[in-house]
Amino acid sequence: MEEHVVVVDDDVIILKNANTVLSDAGFRVTCLKSGRLLLDYVKKNEIDMLLLDIKMPELDGFETMSLLRKWERESGAKEIPVIFFTANDDCASETAGLSLGAMDFIRKPFVADVLTLRVRHLLDLIRFQNYLHAEIERKTKEIEGLSLHVVHTLADAIDAKDAYTKGHSGRVAEYAREIAKRAGYSFDRQEEIYMMGLLHDVGKIGVPDAVINKPGKLTDEEFEKIKTHPERGARILQNIEEMPKLAIGARWHHERYDGKGYPDGLSGDEIPEEARIIAVADAYDAMTSNRSYRGIIPQNVVKGEFEKGLGTQFDPRFATIMLEIINEDVDYKLHEGP
Repeated sequence: MEEHVVVVDDDVIILKNANTVLSDAGFRVTCLKSGRLLLDYVKKNEIDMLLLDIKMPELDGFETMSLLRKWERESGAKEIPVIFFTANDDCASETAGLSLGAMDFIRKPFVADVLTLRVRHLLDLIRFQNYLHAEIERKTKEIEGLSLHVVHTLADAIDAKDAYTKGHSGRVAEYAREIAKRAGYSFDRQEEIYMMGLLHDVGKIGVPDAVINKPGKLTDEEFEKIKTHPERGARILQNIEEMPKLAIGARWHHERYDGKGYPDGLSGDEIPEEARIIAVADAYDAMTSNRSYRGIIPQNVVKGEFEKGLGTQFDPRFATIMLEIINEDVDYKLHEGP
């Protein structure tokens, strides 16, 4: 497909010569006589390269480019690469143009071969940059997909230690992401919290299976072993430098809003928001999952526990969101499967 080059100049001779030279070189060329015409033209047409004269009546080249960049930002349009035409050998003009984001300057009157080579080389450079960007994006997605697969596998391995918590980490991650979404978190933060939720119990890897799977009441000594898993999980996850926030959910998901939780006895805003969200999601899944000593707790009882825990066990903001989710779940589908 022909690349589209637009030339903007108030000099008819320059427009005619540029049109001839660039058309002969295989480009599709559009010639416009003012910056105002350009600003109207870009709203309906795609442009690969813009050649813009600096000295023009009404709007000069710099003013035109400033308005163009403003429109691109506001509309979300792709930034058009710009080469300035100038009749002056003026460092100040070049500095001003480059600061606006111009890619190059071409002196007038131009030499045909120089004009063609400059435009061709810059378009080749832009194409190569776009290719690199696309490759980096593709590889990043591949790595993220692989990382997520590894995290899911690890979460399944954690849950497999407990005969009664199959799928627990995945459900906590889903509930936490939904709470974050409703709380107005950005997509990236929602995904961060999802990953934290998947790995919040990673420290249970170091807790003996006999303790985790004990059907009866735990002794004080056994409960102390269970209480080591947040710190143990944080130590494991803080070594992942690429995702430094992962350790937050693991360490503080058993803290309470009133300061009576563990391992650090943090309270209120001392507890990171992500951990407060995961604490709500974790408690919900614990109540709505089967255990060796009981079945799934009835929904009205779960709702009552959250209402009772507002501002004591749970951050009231995130617990209120969980109550909204519970109220919407009229058929009580949000629980561990049969």
